[in-house]
Amino acid sequence: SDLVMIRRMRIDGRSLSHETSETLRRLAVKRVQAGERPSEVMASLGLCRTTIYKWLATVRRGGERMLGSRKHPGPESKLTPQQKLQVHRWISGKDPRRHGFDSGLWTRAIVGSMIREKFGITVSVTAVGRLLAELGVPPQKPWRRAYERHPATIKRWANDVLPALKQRAKRRGATLFFLEETGVRSDPVRGRTREPQGKTPEAPTTDQRQSLHALSAVSGTGAFWYELYSERLNATKFVELLRRFMKGRVQPVFLVLDGHPAHRARIVHEYVQSLNGRLELHFLPGYGPGAQSR
Repeated sequence: SDLVMIRRMRIDGRSLSHETSETLRRLAVKRVQAGERPSEVMASLGLCRTTIYKWLATVRRGGERMLGSRKHPGPESKLTPQQKLQVHRWISGKDPRRHGFDSGLWTRAIVGSMIREKFGITVSVTAVGRLLAELGVPPQKPWRRAYERHPATIKRWANDVLPALKQRAKRRGATLFFLEETGVRSDPVRGRTREPQGKTPEAPTTDQRQSLHALSAVSGTGAFWYELYSERLNATKFVELLRRFMKGRVQPVFLVLDGHPAHRARIVHEYVQSLNGRLELHFLPGYGPGAQSR
């Protein structure tokens, strides 16, 4: 019969989500309270027959609200609250290489090693992950910063040199521009594809590398200029680009740029001198503000 077939369709309640389990509990109790037989109710839901009596007893003791789902607290932490705060202090704004590790990234394995070394407590990688989530330290893709940066020099340039440069440009009626260079290449990006095991896949490509570069300048008031070129940047090319940039400009220009060798070449200096003050070059400190990438 259909009832026999239903009885055979048992569901392991442990495989259900908290929300689904709660819905089934409430539904089963309401059906029994409405007059259905407990065995038939549980058989129709594919659940163990005796479980309904525990639910009914729970409702009698504390009401229907007692059927709500409760998240399991999980295993008790081996670390004290003070030790957890210490783990947070290790990670916040710090580099694991300061503690003798080879990697500059805080991984669960490294944090686990620190806990074992400092506290003498061994915790699993999974437990470390739960701890970091509790401390509000999620995994994130870091910014890449060069070791050669000089934070003090950069701060001095941003707080002292740049404001003075803006004031001087204002007195002279000059426009302050910031120069940036970028480029793209046609090298194929290697990804993943599918092929039967034992057969290495092949992807047609070309060995002819193509590239395109862009030189751009933007002012604080939104003025923008750019030029595209395909050659590598050298001093001669940079002078050519500066000529195009200055073409038709009446007001003086203060141009802030990095210390690329092409920017500091003698012929560039001679070209700037030939403009009799219409153009000034002002160089950023090494690895200047914003010199970061992902």
